[in-house]
Amino acid sequence: MTTMRQLQSTITPEGELILALAEVPEPEAGPGEIKLRIEAAPINPSDIGLLTGAADVSQVSAVAGGISAPVPAAGMRAMAARVGQSMPCGNEGAGIIVAAGAGAEHLIGRRAAIIGGATYADFRVVKADDALLLPDGATAEQGASCFVNPLTALGFVETMRAEGHSAIIHTAAASNLGQMLVKICAADGVPLVNIVRSAEQAALLAGLGATHIIDSTAPDFMANLIAACKQTGATLAFDAIGGGQLAGQILTAMEAAINARPGGYSRYGSEVLKQVYIYGGLDIAPTVFNRGFGMAWAMGGWLLFPRMRVFGPEKFAALKQRVAAELTTTFASHYSHRVSLAGMVTPEAVAGWYARRTGQKYLVMPD
Repeated sequence: MTTMRQLQSTITPEGELILALAEVPEPEAGPGEIKLRIEAAPINPSDIGLLTGAADVSQVSAVAGGISAPVPAAGMRAMAARVGQSMPCGNEGAGIIVAAGAGAEHLIGRRAAIIGGATYADFRVVKADDALLLPDGATAEQGASCFVNPLTALGFVETMRAEGHSAIIHTAAASNLGQMLVKICAADGVPLVNIVRSAEQAALLAGLGATHIIDSTAPDFMANLIAACKQTGATLAFDAIGGGQLAGQILTAMEAAINARPGGYSRYGSEVLKQVYIYGGLDIAPTVFNRGFGMAWAMGGWLLFPRMRVFGPEKFAALKQRVAAELTTTFASHYSHRVSLAGMVTPEAVAGWYARRTGQKYLVMPD
């Protein structure tokens, strides 16, 4: 039996995370399937929950093939459903199609991007229809992040249109995803308010042509945010931070902008729906807000693939084709670190990618 390497995350009954490479049977493609040799796979914030679970990553230590870390008792309660399971990791990636089942043989030798889990490995088998064939000449590095960030950014704009809003507020806006959203909104004529966390991040987005850039660390943050809401009419926000006061501050700014309109004030609050979707957890602290924004508001979660199912298969296919067509422009991803499969699970590397710092993105290149 031929085997391959696969990164697996396990929470033991004793309260320990083991994140390590395992030798598993190499998969073979069945009818309508393709087998990729993985060349590149990104570490996205959405990967980290599966990679580390509720472990205390500040106490990482090296073990054979990877790392271990303790899981606090409170974390074990949250992890109960996965205790004892060795779970393969990696949401997306790209590589060469090295084998295919009946009906997909013509794809052998093509480079493709995939999503569906277990991409931190040497090989992955998926349905051919689920893969995204990359343009001729595209590299695996260019295609590795074809799904999560590009489709999320496009999904924000589609959600805006479907729910009747006319502008967007986005937090952690200097991220790879945020930079894509700047380009999409510029091309599609969508007003966009970008919330960043430093002057350096603001300068980065200004260089991309972003118009409304608000630094959340500035003393006049709320005044600037209200002004941007007045100028754009934004009543929809997508928040990558999750914890802390930011989501509530955004709702408050939206309400203040609405109340500033002629005839907009009501002591019961405006009747205009103000919506914040939390789609990330860069801050895992509780979400805190003061209800100073009337009764017409909503705060909830936003996940990529449940949302794409709402849009339907035709829209999903159209969005994927837009990603392929703009792979090296709108949807170009940038990586600060490149690591091997073994290199991604050293204590030093884990501390780096777990930090989720804007501007620091890791790319796993198995070989």
